[in-house]
Amino acid sequence: MGAVQAQEITLSKWAVGLRTKTPSLAAVERALESGDILRMHILRPTWHYVAAKDAGWMVQISGPRIKAAWTSFARHNGIALDGSFFAQARKILEKVLPGKSLDRVELADYFTRNGLEVTDHILRYVLCCAEADGLVCSGPARGRTHTYMLMEERVKNASACPREEALFRLARLYFQSHSPASLEDFTWWSGLPISEARRAVSSLGAELSREFFGGRELFVHTSCPAGEEPSGVVHLLPPFDEFLISYKDRSDALDPKHQPKAFNRFGTFYPVILADGKIVGNWQNNGKSAPAETSFFVRRHGVDKVALAAAQKRYLDFLAG
Repeated sequence: MGAVQAQEITLSKWAVGLRTKTPSLAAVERALESGDILRMHILRPTWHYVAAKDAGWMVQISGPRIKAAWTSFARHNGIALDGSFFAQARKILEKVLPGKSLDRVELADYFTRNGLEVTDHILRYVLCCAEADGLVCSGPARGRTHTYMLMEERVKNASACPREEALFRLARLYFQSHSPASLEDFTWWSGLPISEARRAVSSLGAELSREFFGGRELFVHTSCPAGEEPSGVVHLLPPFDEFLISYKDRSDALDPKHQPKAFNRFGTFYPVILADGKIVGNWQNNGKSAPAETSFFVRRHGVDKVALAAAQKRYLDFLAG
């Protein structure tokens, strides 16, 4: 998938698990514990899961943009952070993190002891910018508590690459897992300027074919076989799932009149039901032993009850696995 948006802790793990042959929460957590998967701010300035092997060059391609965005967010909220402040913060992180994984409370204490007072908001900006610089990444979680480690200790051989190669890699990952998609979809997902996104798409050459649907030009990667009309396929998708959030135009999968039930105007996405390629309702987790509570956008939704029960079972099996 390249990267999977990961605000919600448990449900974002389901976004990874439902795309595996045998969905297992324990397996996803082992990958996070070992560092095979990292949870960090990358591509767009929000939480994502990313494979550790891709973290180095993805930070390289998106880091400067993300750092500029976080600096702008901080300034908008009345927090002015200059280069000398970040340089001092970086020195503290390089001093206290070797051989450790620390959470934000512990890091705040270390900052204070080393002469740098930080509020919770300032610490958030500092750590996000340190991620963008490739200095820190996620460490092993302590329950639901996120920790940070030095990236050079967590990720072996997190090497960079020439920017044009990084653009090529990013476009290939996206279209291999998100086809069919438009240039505008890829630009939104990647956070790249349109000029670089266009170059990235062009670099794939014959790997992409062009299709036209609803007056839009869509690209399909050669690794994606011609799809059949979906029939009887139901999935419970977590909030912020790639099926919706990774496309700028979501009208093919979601009737615009139902959009407020799938996401709001502030960018919050809800858990939704996918049936035969369309978003048709919402669901709510009822714990590890009870089927999910479901509701539908229209009364006569036509969703197959057996397929819906199977989707609920897959989620419960994931939690138990």
